[in-house]
Amino acid sequence: MALLIILITCFVIPLATSQTCQTPDDFVAATSPGHVIIGGLFAIHEKMLSSEDYPRRPEIQKCVGFEISIFLQTLAMIHSIEMINNSTLLSGIKLGYEIYDTCTEVTVAMAAALRFLSKFNGSREIVQFNCDYSSYVPRVKAVIGAGYSEITIAVSRMLNLQLMPQVSYESTAEILSDKIRFPSFLRTVPSDFYQTKAMVNLIQKSGWNWIGIIATDDDYGRSALNTFAVQTTANNVCIAFKEVLPAFLSDNTIEVRINETLEKIIAEAQLLDALKNVTFTDEGNSFHFDAHGDMNTGYDVVLWKEIDGHLTITKIAQYDLKNDVFIITDQETKNEFRNLKQIQSKCSKECSPGQMKKTTRSQHICCYECVNCPENHYSNQTDMDHCLLCNNETQWAPVRSTACFEKEVEYLNWNDSFAILLLALSLLGIVFVLAIGIIFTRNLNTPVVKSSGGLLVCYVILLCHFLNFASTGFFIGEPQDFTCKTRQTLFGVSFTLCISCILVKSLKILLAFSFDPKMQNFLKCLYKPIPIIFTCTGIQVVICTIWLIFAAPAVEENVSLPRVILLECEEGSILAFGSMLGYIAILAFICFIFAFKGRKLPANYNEAKFITFGMLIYFIAWITFVPIYATTFGKYLPAVEIIVILISNYGILCCTFFPKCYVILYKQETNTKSAFLKMIYSYSSHSASSLATSHVSLDSTSSNLAGTNPNAGGKPAAWQESKDLQAQAFAHTGRENATSTSKILPRKRISSI
Repeated sequence: MALLIILITCFVIPLATSQTCQTPDDFVAATSPGHVIIGGLFAIHEKMLSSEDYPRRPEIQKCVGFEISIFLQTLAMIHSIEMINNSTLLSGIKLGYEIYDTCTEVTVAMAAALRFLSKFNGSREIVQFNCDYSSYVPRVKAVIGAGYSEITIAVSRMLNLQLMPQVSYESTAEILSDKIRFPSFLRTVPSDFYQTKAMVNLIQKSGWNWIGIIATDDDYGRSALNTFAVQTTANNVCIAFKEVLPAFLSDNTIEVRINETLEKIIAEAQLLDALKNVTFTDEGNSFHFDAHGDMNTGYDVVLWKEIDGHLTITKIAQYDLKNDVFIITDQETKNEFRNLKQIQSKCSKECSPGQMKKTTRSQHICCYECVNCPENHYSNQTDMDHCLLCNNETQWAPVRSTACFEKEVEYLNWNDSFAILLLALSLLGIVFVLAIGIIFTRNLNTPVVKSSGGLLVCYVILLCHFLNFASTGFFIGEPQDFTCKTRQTLFGVSFTLCISCILVKSLKILLAFSFDPKMQNFLKCLYKPIPIIFTCTGIQVVICTIWLIFAAPAVEENVSLPRVILLECEEGSILAFGSMLGYIAILAFICFIFAFKGRKLPANYNEAKFITFGMLIYFIAWITFVPIYATTFGKYLPAVEIIVILISNYGILCCTFFPKCYVILYKQETNTKSAFLKMIYSYSSHSASSLATSHVSLDSTSSNLAGTNPNAGGKPAAWQESKDLQAQAFAHTGRENATSTSKILPRKRISSI
């Protein structure tokens, strides 16, 4: 204690009574001779008085503000050197020291560094400047210090001239790890890079993202501030404010920092290399310098707490530089460390899964609003910067979703109520077809069946209707390549065959009841039933074959809908699809024209009129189909075509066969040969009278032009001819097996019917 009081008196009292201007000797804090001199730089005084002279004179001013903690560090260095000298560690070699008070001022430290570089056994005031310092022997072999990074950086640049080892106990500036600029610098504390890294790690573990920074206005503070700002930004931590304070402030509450200095000094010739390879242990922990000259120590995480007006400092964890983790020793400190998370230090509330951060107009990324993820986007973590996009082809997500969901595959299913209704209508149509077939088979020899073209033609037409109804089943269920190709082809060919047969019937009816000789000759040349049917149907077969070869319908997954995958048949070629339907429409139109011309047939043989109605129903259905099919979207698109097929098929079936079935079942008295011939005779005689009247008009016009001699009681010759024709027609009714009749009465055509 007496020694401590004497040293304090030596450091404080002379400096307090000295003149304002100081010499380098005034800053020698302690010195001791020896074979090997170790320099020391300690900021025993807090600052230097500013000069009141103006302009300022180039002189070193007086230092004020005694720092007891730094003074204790100075004593620790002296004590370590004395222990080495009193031991057998360096036998025959005595260590000396020369310690300077830097007064926390770069200028004073530079003056001391110049003395360190002076030649051994020479004047301390003279420094030699050489090109090569390989053989130069300085008075001081190594330097301990300084504490502040700003002073250390300045001194180290000078000591680099002679590669004099410099070991700092407190300078942590990251730039000092650069061995290109500071090759002889070593330190026993970690770089600020790890300090700021540990701070950011602690902030993250505590769940904070809204912090402020206070740094000192020196190389140490500015470098740490820049490094810390970069690391916080990389970890999504926002800096609310930055405050830079003057570098040197008195703070008597700072915990005493005592550095353990060198414990082994080896031969001076290889001092720097030896220092780099020094390894020592303390309390079971091994310490050494790394390639950057930094010591592999860590940090203590301390918690400042005010309890009953008293400030207490508690160590709650250690930071491991190598593994980048916090080491907690006991449960009590673990709870303290965990309680840090309860401290709220955020600009905005965290966004829950299903939301994303939307930055406000503030300059800080940590100030944001939470907005819901839009449709087909999701977020599965808190505070996500953006929502993740689902795979739109196979997945979907509702608003504010935390995950993506697989899309359901949709098509017109067999279990769908609308599909069941359509199937029921198709089955009902098939039942009608079978019932009509049975009725016609049981009444094969009746005039109604014979007048329909015979059983073969009726069977072909009924078969076509059966296939049309059956084709609707291929539009329902999960689409397959086979069903996609079959459904349109089956419908197209069978419907074309049906229309072709009806076309032949219309042509036959028109031929049978045509009394115009020119039209009769034309229809006779045109009427070739089998070639017409094969040709008309064959063209449709060619169209469908080309369609299947070059652009066949195929299954397609429509992923444009937001929540479902629509499994549908892609027609392959709209042109081919339109050509198939257009060709059927052309045949139907021709059939309509022929049937319309034969609409004024006998009342009980009114098939042409019903064919006309059937074709009208077909046209109405398919003209309506085009705009509806073009604008309908979804799984019910095939149902649109099913409905049109059913309407057109039912229309033609009902108009073609239902009237005949009605006659067969409920008008049996008209379904006899005699009744049929009588009906035909009545129609033919009426047509003959009309034709005779037309001839009479022409003959009368000719007689008037030739100047015929009228007589009051006489009748025109043409009128007499007409009467003769009617008489002959009546005579024909009484003679069923007559072999000749008037030329105007077409008996040959009637018998063919």
